[in-house]
Amino acid sequence: MTLQVDVFWSFRSPYSYLATPRLAEIARRYDVQLDIRPVYPLAVRVDGFFKRQDKRWPFYVARDGFRTAQMLGMTFGPPRPDPIVMDLATGDVAKDQPYIRRLTHLGQAAVEAGAGLAFIVEVSKLIWGGQVQGWDQGDHLAQATARAGLDLADLEQVASADAERLEATIQASHARLEEVGHWGVPTMVFQNEPFFGQDRLETLLWRMGQHGLAERG
Repeated sequence: MTLQVDVFWSFRSPYSYLATPRLAEIARRYDVQLDIRPVYPLAVRVDGFFKRQDKRWPFYVARDGFRTAQMLGMTFGPPRPDPIVMDLATGDVAKDQPYIRRLTHLGQAAVEAGAGLAFIVEVSKLIWGGQVQGWDQGDHLAQATARAGLDLADLEQVASADAERLEATIQASHARLEEVGHWGVPTMVFQNEPFFGQDRLETLLWRMGQHGLAERG
């Protein structure tokens, strides 16, 4: 029996990036359907989010991200540019968010095209892998999309023509995440039980094992 998991995931989350290769391995190895649900980061969803956090927190996340990537054998670096427009010194987040809106709409369009997981694998590595400066420039995004088996121009057309519908779907994902009792990313939801964080994937596998998780033939 195929088990189903919702994956709430953000292009601005380093921990979402760090979880993604293992999510892809779970999908490859086990009889599991991972339904990717792109969402906006808390900095965009919650007004004044960074103003309420300890100022040391972003520095810890950066340090922890680097060491977790080292442990997992992944490359890692700060996104250039940052997918959200904000003043790191003050915590002010701009109302207009062209990068994260574009990425999240493209991600939802990729999900609907049947390659959501492959898209986030390739694009998150482009943004967070520390190998590319100016991920939004040139053909970097087009090449990443092609590696996912999709055409960027096709996704852009959908994102432009169906912007309101895509936005409504993303907002519905926000509502669903809150409904199951969480707010952060990545959060995996199996049978209405949330598993928050890249360090809860083993716990998720354990829980699915209690419900007949099987390897693919």
